Amino acid sequence: MCEEVKSRRAYRSTKRAEQVAQTRRDIVATAGVLFRDLGYAGVSMPAIAREAGVAVETIYRAFESKAGLFKAVVDAAVAGGASRAERPVVERPAIRAINEEPDARRQVAMYAGTQRGIHRRSGALMRALAEGAGSDPEMRRLWTEIERQRRMGQGRFVAMLADRGVLRPGVPAEKRADALWALTSHHVHEMLVETCGWTGEQYQAWLTKALEDLLLPQG
Repeated sequence: MCEEVKSRRAYRSTKRAEQVAQTRRDIVATAGVLFRDLGYAGVSMPAIAREAGVAVETIYRAFESKAGLFKAVVDAAVAGGASRAERPVVERPAIRAINEEPDARRQVAMYAGTQRGIHRRSGALMRALAEGAGSDPEMRRLWTEIERQRRMGQGRFVAMLADRGVLRPGVPAEKRADALWALTSHHVHEMLVETCGWTGEQYQAWLTKALEDLLLPQG
């Protein structure tokens, strides 16, 4: 009897955890649409709650603040979905595919492809964040945190190439990571695609060549 009770309790606990996780994903999806359409300042927490069909308190319990929710929306955009954002970075399909690819030039090309996808999904959000960071201290801290995480990710990619012995010699890996961080930035993508009118394919081709020149031996 005790085992049966424990089993029912475990089932209810698992079911509840799944419901909480799904509610969180639904809030992130709803907030993402509103932030992209109206910007950060144009969206209120009550408006998000109404659209998501939840209480405002539910959002605050899950994300603590509006900035915390915005960060979760950006993370989901970068990962390709809220459920993917819940996984460790190395377990995400695109990252795993890059890590498992044996050819260094193919790895770099795949990496450039991920950057194009990230900018396509998160561009409107990063524009809203950049605009808000100029006057809102909370947004400025959030921009700094997102860029810190992005720089760490670039460093991991460069370190992987260095560990495999395929990194172009002559410049410290840390400097390569700094340059990679700059080349793949939101601002560079914005200038080339939004201002200069490049297509996504042109941006990806340019970035692939730039990363090959930066990271891999010539020839």
